[in-house]
Amino acid sequence: MSENILMLMMGGSGTRFGAKIPKQFTDVAGKPLFSYIVEKYATLSCIHSIIIVCNNQWVDYTKEYTSSLHLGKPVRVVAGGSSRSESVRNGLACASEYANQDDVVLIHDATHPYVDEEGVARVIQATHECGGATLGACQYDTVYQINPQTQTIEDVIPRQTIVSGASPEAFRFGRIWEIYRNATIPELESYTSAGALARAYDIVMKVIPTDYINLKITYRQDMDAFMHLFHDYYF
Repeated sequence: MSENILMLMMGGSGTRFGAKIPKQFTDVAGKPLFSYIVEKYATLSCIHSIIIVCNNQWVDYTKEYTSSLHLGKPVRVVAGGSSRSESVRNGLACASEYANQDDVVLIHDATHPYVDEEGVARVIQATHECGGATLGACQYDTVYQINPQTQTIEDVIPRQTIVSGASPEAFRFGRIWEIYRNATIPELESYTSAGALARAYDIVMKVIPTDYINLKITYRQDMDAFMHLFHDYYF
């Protein structure tokens, strides 16, 4: 029987966030931000093990902190690489030590602090059916195509054809590991996400709509928004 592996990506340095420490380690009500995500995933019966891909300078801290949480599921912490793509490869390499070909690996960015529990289950099911899946936030506002030089509107894009990528993305382990293991670093870095790379290799990616706020913490004002909202979500 296949299992589901959660891979939490938190290897970034957070330079755009403008703080002294990477944003995933920012204190939120006495706990680092990433701990809320990993604890939420640990409560899901559909998740069997967790791999945290961490900023290299924070590996020891992350191991110590996650150990103190007593999550009740196997947790491994590995160092990220010099880029997002190398970090994903490092996480998949860790998974390769125990994963089966038909296991599902879910890739969740720590910059997305919410976990859509129902959506995660649907993503796993869709991955078994299609080979890959992702949560996506549907667009409800008018979507424009603009000229980046003049910042003027050039066209209206039908919003039914657009979604914003959300976490997690998921793949059958054997296929996505084969791609990452054999691709060159320049090839990996030419894609903005694992999902984009998967599409280049003809993996069908099913989009599962998410109703959760697709908040991504990139800048300080994003953290301010999360701080206002998280109490009703986590407590």
